[in-house]
Amino acid sequence: MADPQPSTAPPAVVVPPHRPSPAKNAIKAMVHAVATIAVAPWLVSYWVGALVIGKNRALEGASQALALLPGITGIYLRRAFLARVLARCDRSAEVGFGTLFSQVGAVIEENVYVGPRCHLGLVYLQKDVLVAAGVHIPSGGQTHYSDDPTRPIREQGGERRAVTIGAGAWIGSAAVVLADVGAGTIVGAGSVVTKPLPANVIAAGVPARVIRPRFALDSGTQDEGAS
Repeated sequence: MADPQPSTAPPAVVVPPHRPSPAKNAIKAMVHAVATIAVAPWLVSYWVGALVIGKNRALEGASQALALLPGITGIYLRRAFLARVLARCDRSAEVGFGTLFSQVGAVIEENVYVGPRCHLGLVYLQKDVLVAAGVHIPSGGQTHYSDDPTRPIREQGGERRAVTIGAGAWIGSAAVVLADVGAGTIVGAGSVVTKPLPANVIAAGVPARVIRPRFALDSGTQDEGAS
């Protein structure tokens, strides 16, 4: 019996750069307008809830409901809703299935992609940021104080601060980001960012550390904040 032929890996598929056309942008604008009308019941429910339980609690409930809408329909409806309740959500942003928001002060700029099943607090996602699936970005690393051994953690309060993800950064799947990430930086999957990371580096680990610069090393690239 002849030996089976070894299997070969399929060739890589090169994805061309994204270049939106004016016609496509016009169609997207029309669909966005329709989606805004469609989310009117969620918006009314949010505004009523905000008067009773506060904006952030109302946002949590509304984002949980909208997170369950699948496909491109869900993307457009989530974007239309978030554009009217967050501090800013650009209509070019994309928020995936299962993603939850907890702070109305969040900012999502142009061409941001947020993958499925993310949890986002008080975040500032600058333009062209990519956030992969399952990423957690709470409102900083001190949302719960834990210094008093005589009291439960839930009774000790905490503080919220905005976490900024710089323009063009890419956050890998299942990362937890508690501190700012510089523009153009790549954070490896499963990393935990506990201290600010500089721009244009590749960082990974628990806690996340700078592995190397993304580009040729120059005097402007330092490893500060990486330890």
